[in-house]
Amino acid sequence: MSDLILFWHRRDLRLSDNTGLAIAREHSQKVVGVFCLDPNILERDDVAPVRVTYMMGCLQHLQQRYTEVGSELLIIKGNPTQAIPALAEILNARGVFWNWDVEPYSQTRDRAVIDALQAKGIEFIEKNWDQLLHSPEDIRTGSNTPYTVYSPFWRNWLSKPKAEPVAALKDLTGLTAAEKNLAIKAGVIALPTAKDLGFNWENELVIAPGETAATQKLEEFTYLAINEYKEQRNFPAVNGTSQLSAALKFGVIGIRTVWAATKEALENSRSDETNTSIVGWQQELAWREFYQHAMYNFPELETGAYREVFKNFPYDNNEKYFQAWCEGKTGYPIVDAAMRQMNELGWMHNRCRMIVASFLTKDLIINPQLGEKYFYQHLIDGDLSANNGGWQWSASSGMDPKPIRIFNPASQAQKFDPEGDYIREWLPELRSVDTEFLISGNIPADECDALGYPLPIVDHKLQQRLFKELYKQQTN
Repeated sequence: MSDLILFWHRRDLRLSDNTGLAIAREHSQKVVGVFCLDPNILERDDVAPVRVTYMMGCLQHLQQRYTEVGSELLIIKGNPTQAIPALAEILNARGVFWNWDVEPYSQTRDRAVIDALQAKGIEFIEKNWDQLLHSPEDIRTGSNTPYTVYSPFWRNWLSKPKAEPVAALKDLTGLTAAEKNLAIKAGVIALPTAKDLGFNWENELVIAPGETAATQKLEEFTYLAINEYKEQRNFPAVNGTSQLSAALKFGVIGIRTVWAATKEALENSRSDETNTSIVGWQQELAWREFYQHAMYNFPELETGAYREVFKNFPYDNNEKYFQAWCEGKTGYPIVDAAMRQMNELGWMHNRCRMIVASFLTKDLIINPQLGEKYFYQHLIDGDLSANNGGWQWSASSGMDPKPIRIFNPASQAQKFDPEGDYIREWLPELRSVDTEFLISGNIPADECDALGYPLPIVDHKLQQRLFKELYKQQTN
């Protein structure tokens, strides 16, 4: 058996601050990356073209990085439970290493790969949590159970020491010419484009692909915007968020690197207000881990509600209402602006994600799983844990001590888009509308007709009462 170790990349498309890759390098200098284009993922009906486009760009960048350090990133296509062990066997690899993931499919897949590697006598490492600052086993209640409420989770999580970033690898050794020929025979292919895979995205990406772009984005955010994050993050017309969600989803930046940047920002802070903003962003990173821990500990969240009352809730699921919501034609300007932003950019401001999710579930009384899937079909940062957690929070079906939370679209617009700048950007047909009418949603019917904008498809107050009555019936 050779000294070759294959490092299987999945949600860690980088060389810097990659804990599993660093462990592989400790075992051997001859480390070669591999990425498997998995039909179990790519052939699902909820794959977003923008997400695949971003991922393929990240893989292209990762291949370049491997070349720079003397090795290569191999691309294979097929079911990884067979393709990964087969490649390792043909190349006579000593081991296959990777970083663990919380998602139910990943767990099942990885255990099958482990079984196959064990049968072939090939080394592996198990449960190396690169994408988390703390593993699900590390953050537990006093009775050693998983947390189901964020606040105590945050306090426990924050109290734990955080690992420092892992240095980037610089001195790897790649395959020999003979091994490269074997790899080609084993099914290694040239990196395809997203279009080659059947995914077409013509618009720009909100963040450029790759490790370098993500690092630059982090530096820009922590240099200035993080200092006003607490005040600015809720205003969708303001560029007040990090926009690193896609980079974190695909792991083109390490979470330890991100946390270290927040610590440095705190050290350089000169005011209580700035401290509050920085800690506010740290809390968002903890929310990310809370949802990932929840998915790991409660995998049933993937397919349904956490709270019993919502497991068989009598949603109306009106198809016309759902299509109007998807297309940004509900007659509620803040909702429609947000949906059109996502449809065009493949990204939506987080405050707006909460507004449109509440509207779908509490005003249109439509099953949140339909909205969750639509988001996943369109978002560049579509992530099972975060998307599911956010939707369950908005639908009141998840782990939340406040079960009935209903957002009023008008009051949300008045508070977070007071001048109507965001609405006007994404609803150009309404740019001439008086701001008071625009943010209240009370645009006169004749003006809506003249501008080609729909009247509200439902009455918020009536739907709110109806939802509460349905909820009351389910809890009695």
